[in-house]
Amino acid sequence: MAVTGIGGFFFRSKDPEALAAWYLEHLGVGAPPGVYVWPQQAGPTVFSPFRQDSDYFAADKAFMLNLRVDDLDGLIAHMREIGVEVITKPEWDAMPEVGRFARIHDPEGNPIELWQPAAAS
Repeated sequence: MAVTGIGGFFFRSKDPEALAAWYLEHLGVGAPPGVYVWPQQAGPTVFSPFRQDSDYFAADKAFMLNLRVDDLDGLIAHMREIGVEVITKPEWDAMPEVGRFARIHDPEGNPIELWQPAAAS
């Protein structure tokens, strides 16, 4: 008996319907209203608790969602077009065998890391 993957990601929201619509429209994450399962591509998933004092993401946030992407440059351009601040740092891409990274926040301030694995680069 073993866990075979992550079955869902649940978090609180001030306006769940609006936030779900934002994720679906701008990131393709989730499913339309009334549909509860989002089919995704198989691929690597990192599950990693961080030290309480880690500076990898904001200290006032308990989590950071990491989304695998296949066109980081295109998604960065889209996010900037719709007015979302995108953060990139050379040190995040210091291990090309791992891939490339960018950071954004959803409309409620939740941190999102966008990861283009090396195989997709």
